[in-house]
Amino acid sequence: MMAGFIDQMKADGFAVESICRVLREQGCQIAARTYRSWKARTTTVAARTIGDAHVLDKVRDLAWVTNHVGQRQMTPEGLYGRRKMTALVRRQPGFAEASAGSVDRAMTALGLSGVRRGKGIRTTIPAKDGTRAGDLLDRDFTAPWPDHTWVMDFTYVRTWAGFAYVAFILDVYSQRIVAWHAAASMHTDLVLTPLRMAVWQRDREGRPIQPWRSSGLSRSTPSDFCSIIVLAAGMTTSM
Repeated sequence: MMAGFIDQMKADGFAVESICRVLREQGCQIAARTYRSWKARTTTVAARTIGDAHVLDKVRDLAWVTNHVGQRQMTPEGLYGRRKMTALVRRQPGFAEASAGSVDRAMTALGLSGVRRGKGIRTTIPAKDGTRAGDLLDRDFTAPWPDHTWVMDFTYVRTWAGFAYVAFILDVYSQRIVAWHAAASMHTDLVLTPLRMAVWQRDREGRPIQPWRSSGLSRSTPSDFCSIIVLAAGMTTSM
């Protein structure tokens, strides 16, 4: 670009040294010797370099558009990964032979990496040798009085630092959260901690504990640990 500008000024009758001096005064550091060295070169630009430049321009046009107010905004295609972007570029006229490497280099230069789908999270994974309690509620989620029936479950939420898991115990009658606990992993303490909290709260209030229903989390709530707490508290388990 700079060499082309000097060529244009030279064609208008200006000397190369004078042009370079003015360019240096404007912050463009170039010497007349450098310009002549550029002009003396006889090597040609590699075909791959030219092809990469065309592919980069095409990827840029596909990934961004100019809206009605003149602002550049990313298109849905800008979220494509390497394989989908390569297939999209090859569908464009004149780019049927575009290589995956050229598209990859163009996306790297433009800062595009694509959006990856996160792996699904399973919270209920029954153990193969686990023994499940019977369904005493028979899908009847009602209770005659408070603290007669508790239900328990845990869920997860995506955060910037990863997944956070929250276990909670709900009183069926009042819909009150009796106890809850949050953790960064699905370990046993995730569900045992709120259960201990709920048992302690009921003991503190001097009220007897009635049947309790869990959600069948054999992997995260080993039956031996839960049975110890349930039996000690005088509760009956249900699935």
